[in-house]
Amino acid sequence: MTYHNEANEATGPDPKKIEKELGEFLNKKFGGSVKILTPSIQPQQEIITGTTPASGKKKLIDFNIKPSELISYLDQYVVRQDKAKSVLATKICTHFNRIRHQETMNTEPFKITGNIKSNILLLGPTGIGKTYLIKLIAKKIGVPFVKADATKFSETGYVGGDVEDLIRDLVKEAKDDIELAECGIVYIDEVDKIAASPNVIGAQISRTGVQRALLKPMEETEVDLKVPHDPVSMMQELEAFQRTGKRTARRVNTSNILFILSGAFSGLTDVVKKRLSKQAIGFGASLTHARKENELLKATRSEDLVEYGFESEFIGRIPVRCVLDELTQKDLYDILKMPNNPVILSKRLDFKSYGIDVVFTDEALKELASRAHKENTGARGLVSVVEEALLAFEEKLPSESVGQFAITKQVLITPQLILNDLIQGNDKERYEAEYNHALGLFSDYINEYITKNWKIFSIRHGLTLTQIRTKMLAQYYTAHVMEIEDAVKQVKKFYDTVKEMELEISRNYALNVVFEEDAADFLIQQFIEHNASMDEILSKIYTDFFDGLNLIREKTGKARFFLCKDALTDHEKYLNELIRKEIK
Repeated sequence: MTYHNEANEATGPDPKKIEKELGEFLNKKFGGSVKILTPSIQPQQEIITGTTPASGKKKLIDFNIKPSELISYLDQYVVRQDKAKSVLATKICTHFNRIRHQETMNTEPFKITGNIKSNILLLGPTGIGKTYLIKLIAKKIGVPFVKADATKFSETGYVGGDVEDLIRDLVKEAKDDIELAECGIVYIDEVDKIAASPNVIGAQISRTGVQRALLKPMEETEVDLKVPHDPVSMMQELEAFQRTGKRTARRVNTSNILFILSGAFSGLTDVVKKRLSKQAIGFGASLTHARKENELLKATRSEDLVEYGFESEFIGRIPVRCVLDELTQKDLYDILKMPNNPVILSKRLDFKSYGIDVVFTDEALKELASRAHKENTGARGLVSVVEEALLAFEEKLPSESVGQFAITKQVLITPQLILNDLIQGNDKERYEAEYNHALGLFSDYINEYITKNWKIFSIRHGLTLTQIRTKMLAQYYTAHVMEIEDAVKQVKKFYDTVKEMELEISRNYALNVVFEEDAADFLIQQFIEHNASMDEILSKIYTDFFDGLNLIREKTGKARFFLCKDALTDHEKYLNELIRKEIK
């Protein structure tokens, strides 16, 4: 029902009538289980102005990541896929650096007519890391990221509103910061599922309709955050109108939102092969040799995608394409071997939550990779084989007194035998020796990995990684379940705590104490090995040094002292030598 008269045009809609209509709608929809709480009886809140926080713009202005930096970051998490890393890192960094450049211009930012966005299409079989790559990039660059499957939209048919919900989800991810949401990333997986089937005669609205609905957001359009058919949006509009007496228009411009689409594209190779075969027909034409599936995908052209079932306008909105490599058995092993891989970290965390420390041997990782390769589902197969192999241990050991064990190849081959040994305490010394040996090899590998990448970690976190600090970092990582990046952050936090202790001593005791680098390393070791607190260490330093250093200050006026590791381990010797030197 619609109310329309001259009075309403002059004064705006009657809130009571809107409430009545909304109440009738809710009653019909939910049967009286949802009631309207009139905003006028609620405590007064801050007036809605429709403006957004300034944080979004600041983040864009501060963006300065270069493609090579992003590639080196991805190398810590993803095996191979060099082409995909290069394409994604380059185009995404360029996209956001271009936004930053325009935001920092002193003059009014210019706008190119017919602005072209570098929307990206990723092609490749399932389980090779397409989604993982995008999630890593979104996390690294700190922009809102929304993922959806294209099949979600094909179910509802020719309804463009559902596609626009992705943009509204970006605003939610940006915590209602529209400026930040306008520079987010929308990732749509299984996009091959919205291709029209060549075997069906007639219009396929549920598929081509979704393609057409995506056309405008993928290029540039204004998406209204208010949805007419959404009761929540209606209530928010009513509340805002009652408090401000104004209608607020909140829209999201999609011109700087990057769309990344991916899919397995099963059957696309047949289309490519058919085209290549046609080109090879004729006198003097060379016959094309048999190509692998991946090689055929890399030969994909726009016409092949149109033949596959996509509209030419849709394909035209995706100028950048990249084919990902299939994963070999060695690739699967390399994935398991990487310190930051989520499969092994998650399983270590599963056991750690019961107070059980586990470590995987190289032979066990190779066996798991071999089993996963037979699954033929890419990296997804790793999760299945790891879960299947260790489920019995995860079920039984938390109820026993087992605190640690090594996951060897023998554990995977004869799980029941070794599980019984662990529960009954058989060959306890042998299993303990196995664990310690495997842990030592694992720690050596992590130490080697950090040494190889020390420059990246040092620059990124502002911590000089000397040989001893690298060893401490490896020690901390192996004792805790976390990514290497988080371990570096924690060691840096320990180092910052040492510097904070210098300030505390200066503030409280008027002594300018400086911890030399070997002393700082010694104190970091106390944090790592003994879980010491800052207060405990300050208390000991006061007990050991205050009287001696205070005496020197009173006699000589000197108040600046450098403490090395030897001073911390033998304070009496240090103070005696210092007193003899300073007080003659």
